[in-house]
Amino acid sequence: MIILSPEAKPRPAAEKVAEAQHVLDLSGKTLGILDNSKPNWDVMAARFEELLRERYRLAGVVRRRKISAQQGAPASDIAALAAEADFIINGLGD
Repeated sequence: MIILSPEAKPRPAAEKVAEAQHVLDLSGKTLGILDNSKPNWDVMAARFEELLRERYRLAGVVRRRKISAQQGAPASDIAALAAEADFIINGLGD
């Protein structure tokens, strides 16, 4: 019998992602949306976008969609979002 653990092991400090910068004012910023391809995430993300547009003057929105929720986003999509967006939202649907 093979038993697999879903627990992740801590990554060494050298592998950790740099600390995110805080965005204090969203006005004039570009929103990035990473869609994980699960049902209803697109609906929730659209609602987030709508609320943020109502409250702040966003400069724009860029979107990337993963092939599936089980796969990580391609490095090129992550790089594009990081280059084009000032802040990014990501979540799960269902």
